[in-house]
Amino acid sequence: MRASTPARLTGAAAAAALLAGAFLASASTASASTASAGTGRPDDHRTLRAATYNLSLNRAEEGELVADLSTGDDAQAATVAEVIQHANPDVVLLNEFDYSGDTDPYAAADLFRENYLEVPQGTGKPVEYPYAFVAPSNTGIPSGFDLNNNGTVGGGDDALGFGLFPGQYGMVVLSKYPIQHDRVRTFQDFKWQDMPGALLPDDPATDAPADWYSAEELAVLPLSSKSHWDVPVRVGRETVHVLAAHPTPPSFDGAEDRNGLRNHDEIRFWADYVRGGWRSWYQYDDEGRRGGLRPGSSFVIVGDYNADPVDGDSVDAAIDQLLHHPRITDPRPTSAGAPEASALQAGANLDHQGDPAFDTADFADTAPGNLRVDYVLPSRDLRVRDAGVFWPAAADPLSRLTGVYPFPSSDHRLTWTDVRL
Repeated sequence: MRASTPARLTGAAAAAALLAGAFLASASTASASTASAGTGRPDDHRTLRAATYNLSLNRAEEGELVADLSTGDDAQAATVAEVIQHANPDVVLLNEFDYSGDTDPYAAADLFRENYLEVPQGTGKPVEYPYAFVAPSNTGIPSGFDLNNNGTVGGGDDALGFGLFPGQYGMVVLSKYPIQHDRVRTFQDFKWQDMPGALLPDDPATDAPADWYSAEELAVLPLSSKSHWDVPVRVGRETVHVLAAHPTPPSFDGAEDRNGLRNHDEIRFWADYVRGGWRSWYQYDDEGRRGGLRPGSSFVIVGDYNADPVDGDSVDAAIDQLLHHPRITDPRPTSAGAPEASALQAGANLDHQGDPAFDTADFADTAPGNLRVDYVLPSRDLRVRDAGVFWPAAADPLSRLTGVYPFPSSDHRLTWTDVRL
């Protein structure tokens, strides 16, 4: 049995390391149209497969995810686990995975590993992740203010990040390689107003600039709708910083575009962080340490960033802050299933300017259509060997794992990149 490392209750990094479990030596194989078996193995410290997967394991009530995962027979959990087993990443960020609470923050992560990932699902083979990192999320934490300015205080839209209970739509990092818990940095509490040049929303009903939020509201409103995590993973003798986040969708607001602007600045945070130097002097983590990533550090940015480079509702060039960054490589992963789905579903997809081969999410055909929103973006010192999106074509037997609405797994697709250290 593994021992989980408790997350710090204030949202900062956990201090103790997880106990190591046994590594799985065999690799699972997927079809040629999806992901091949992971090439970065714990006995090969030169190649790493990093992945991100918004697996939609969020639930409507606090504690419901732990209850569902406790049974070992939750159909959705089994399906997303099989996707992970086929893709077989070495380190993976899971988005929309509810936080279990401060009393036992690793409860859901442990249950998912033990009852689903470490058990063969369908044609998948068991996969072990002895290391994990979990920390609180801003979602569902009451702000005490009327953040959407509808005249009432309370509910998910007035939380620090949209959610019906604290930690809904949270995150977890799973790894086959040791996580350096004593070096983890979290930025849950960093205030939006403390970003120089922040795109703070403007109330269109007044003449004052950037006044959607009051000074009192800005004093408590964090930039991160969930959190930003810098999770160092030790691969052989090298360290790769897994930079994890899940910016808010740039929708569900009004003319003030408060969610779109926040999404832009949540993305910008990593752009400044990996530049380091004077561009990141303003950044402070939950322990009070200032500054960005140390120059020369290897990293991979992972997550559902809710921003397509061409289509959708995000602020213009929001994701370009990363895709065109001088320190970042865009592997431009594709799949066989995405362009097929775009053509079959038509609707809003017919008006898209971007190549549907790059899509990673199957959204409503009316609006916004299918988009590229999930990213695995390595630093330029990490040579990209391969990349892909787990979205099989309809003729592929594994297409049963992605399916069509209502999806058996998630409306997002696991996205992966293989890098050479």
